[in-house]
Formats: sequence, C-alpha cells, structure tokens
Amino acid sequence: IAEAYRNLCAVGAKPLATTDCMNFGNPEKPHIMAQFVGCIEGMAEACEALDMPIVSGNVSLYNETTGADGVSHAILPTPAIGAVGLIDDLDKMMTIGFKEEGSRLWLIGDPSPHCHGSDNAGLGHLEQSLWLKQMREQEGTAPPPVDLDVERKNGDFVRQLILDGMISSCHDISDGGLLVALAEMALSSNIGAKFFTEDPASETSALFGEGQARYLVASKEDMVQKLAEEHGVDCTEIGQVGGKALTYQANGHHKLSFSIPLSDLREAHESFFRDWMTD
Repeated sequence: IAEAYRNLCAVGAKPLATTDCMNFGNPEKPHIMAQFVGCIEGMAEACEALDMPIVSGNVSLYNETTGADGVSHAILPTPAIGAVGLIDDLDKMMTIGFKEEGSRLWLIGDPSPHCHGSDNAGLGHLEQSLWLKQMREQEGTAPPPVDLDVERKNGDFVRQLILDGMISSCHDISDGGLLVALAEMALSSNIGAKFFTEDPASETSALFGEGQARYLVASKEDMVQKLAEEHGVDCTEIGQVGGKALTYQANGHHKLSFSIPLSDLREAHESFFRDWMTD
C-alpha cells in the first residue's frame, strides 16, 4: 500500500483509491488464515492512514506449489496491490528521467535508515532486499518497517514540489534501493549523475537498502532544502545531474568510488532477456 502511494505521489497524482488481489494458501489451516488476517489488518491500517480506501478486489485461496522436495507447499502470502490517483493538470505530470544537466540531486526521506533490534542489525535496511537475495542468496528476517505518518508527510511534500514546479524529475525508492533508482532515472534520460551518500554505518546499506518513504528528486531550485525544513521532512543533497556515466564519489568515511558508463548499464539492463532466450 505504501509503495503504491509513493508511485502516485512521485508523478504528482493525488492518491484516491486502492484495489487488491489476495492470493493465499489453504485458509482451513490456522497459520494460513493468520497470514490472511494479518495482511488485511495491515492493509486496512495503511489505507486509513493514507486516505486511500480499498474499493474493489478479489481473493484467490488454496494456492499451492510443489517444492524442490517434491512436497506440496502453500504459496507465500501475496496481496497484489493496485492504486489510482488524479492529476488535475497533465502538463505538470512528473517523470523519472533527468531533464537538465547541472540539476542538484536530493534524497527525500531518511538518509541512513536502519533496522533496529534485527538479528542482522548490521545489514540496516538490506533485510528482504534484492541485494541480500542476489548477492548473498539470503532473505534476512523482517522487511523495513513502514511509518505511515512519515509516508504521508513525505508524499504530500513531494507532490507539492511537483505541483509548484520546483523539481524536474522524481522517482520513488523501492526495490534495489537508491542506486537502482538512480540507474533507472539515468537510463530513462540517457543523462548520468555524480553522487555520494551520507550513511556512516554501511556503504552497501546506503546504496542498496530499501528503507521506506523515500524519493529522489532533481532540481535547480535552491529552495528545496529550506522548504523541506519548514515541512519537517528529511532532505539531503547527494549529488548533481550530468555526464554519460553514473559516478559514485567517496565521501568522508567511505572509500569506495566507481563510475559506470550509461552504455554499460543499458547493455546489462537490456541484455538479460536476449541472452536468456539465446542460451
């Protein structure tokens, strides 16, 4: 629900309503019914806090699949979410691609989120992340927590920046974290960026952590930081748009630096399906 809300806010739409498809195993089993109830309760809380009610949906139960052990298992609890919003003026609709070289890059939201009390506390918000799954072949424990008050405050702020013409591009941060979001913005426009991070605990967490209620925006306006402070929103300058590469600059305690040409990123991004079909 929170990510659907961010998707709408990031283009300048006012979130209005939600729909769902609830996919679960056999509800006659107590632990499956507990999953179902827990999902509904969590979704209801989010919809109320974000003023985005569920107006339609469907349910698919008794879903099972055969595992590697040859035994039938229930699918993972899978509530699929869709949401709809309204853009009053399509001329103000925001997109993710960078528009102007020299624009400053801002991270809206907590610049160094961490999972406190986790068994893998050192991983920060890498729990249940794509990085953890792909690089360590692990899943971790709990996903990053969602603070619905912060989610709404940050979303309202970003949407207002868009309506006021204060920013030229915007992308919410979700799967893959900050670095993946930046790559998507750069590939969408074929304009690169130079950036750094402020997380003192973990460079990996800063680049790939999937903390919630966060956005990347680009702007040539000097007022973004001041406006964020007035609205009580975390806002951190992390770099500048320009060039034909995605360049990470070491900053303070961080020692890692790299520069990836956009042509290499595009080939890696677009070659997967081609290579998979020809292998």
